Amino acid sequence: MNATFQIYHWTVIAILGLTLLTLAVNLCFFRSLRPVQSADRKKAPLVSVLIPARNEALRISPCVASLLAQDYPNYELLVLDDHSEDGTSEVLRKLGMSETVEAPRRIVRGAALPEGWTGKSWACAQLANVARGEFLFFTDADTVHAPQTISAAVAHNAETRADLLSAWPRLVTRTWSEKLVITFLPVMGLAIFPHWLLAFLQGHPACARAIPTRMLRSLGAANGQFLFFRKASYEAIGGHAAVRSHLVEDVALGREVTQRMGDGMRLINCDGSRLVDCRMYSRFSEVWEGFTKNARPAFENAHWAWWLMGVSQFAAWLLPFALLLVPSQRELAVFEVGVIYLVRVILTLRMRTSWLGCWLHPLGHALAMAIALNSWRLSSRRGVLWKGRLYRAD
Repeated sequence: MNATFQIYHWTVIAILGLTLLTLAVNLCFFRSLRPVQSADRKKAPLVSVLIPARNEALRISPCVASLLAQDYPNYELLVLDDHSEDGTSEVLRKLGMSETVEAPRRIVRGAALPEGWTGKSWACAQLANVARGEFLFFTDADTVHAPQTISAAVAHNAETRADLLSAWPRLVTRTWSEKLVITFLPVMGLAIFPHWLLAFLQGHPACARAIPTRMLRSLGAANGQFLFFRKASYEAIGGHAAVRSHLVEDVALGREVTQRMGDGMRLINCDGSRLVDCRMYSRFSEVWEGFTKNARPAFENAHWAWWLMGVSQFAAWLLPFALLLVPSQRELAVFEVGVIYLVRVILTLRMRTSWLGCWLHPLGHALAMAIALNSWRLSSRRGVLWKGRLYRAD
């Protein structure tokens, strides 16, 4: 084996070893959101459940029905209809949602989208403006919640003192493209992102104050399917207005919190797969368009970080499968592929995702990388299309 391949293999083994170690440590900090006994109404703080909806008639019914069935004794449910053209409001009315102002279960009519805002951030900002709760629970129309979800979130928030609690649902996948691509998300979220470092810095604010703000921002992973804010904290970071033009507003909101860790703000991520299901997309075109919107903008202005991530992903997570076909490289490639599958199996068991996506990892990863390159291409040119609106990434 020549020196170039030796350097390559030892680099890949180091990357995969660090990934496996990160996953093992992260799982110690990534606690599960669990059912609790419902709180007494007199002691239960008001929670505002907020759903932005644009053309969600085909999927919003299970979500709203599940939220209307919550066991928590003190909450309001507000759904903003963002100029839907598919009868979303009619579906909501059939579920018993009202358009009466001040009704605890109501439809809010969205105002025109101002210049410089993304549609979702504008919808969420409008919801926050009319919400009355001590807590703001932003969730998506493609989620389905067990009856104990709000009670569990309030209890977990009280225990962890979170300014923002973000739970990661069980990812429901049915078509081939969903199983191949969406099941890779837990790899990024649990095997690569350092939750352990976030937990350490939040437990030691003095250390956080010694770290540059840009690095603190990079630790701000959050999931827009489940954002549970203290209203006072949401307002302190500027709410959705602070991330008005960001195409990945959930990550951006998490970053607004983590850059204030030195002042004591806390972002807590947890496993919500026992209580919340989410089917993000239902066909290949939605998978392609949805991840195209997110892949490049998530890195903000750090172009070098995007390319570094792409190159390392290709080298460590995809190329070893090709090297299985090269006799002189096969021995180390088999070891590397074994580590990759160990990571995928652990995450498939923990997050209860598709086994097809696990076993067909190289196909799914190759498709994910193609989507990422498409995101770069469109973000650098005309912009990305989402929900019928064209956005330029900064």
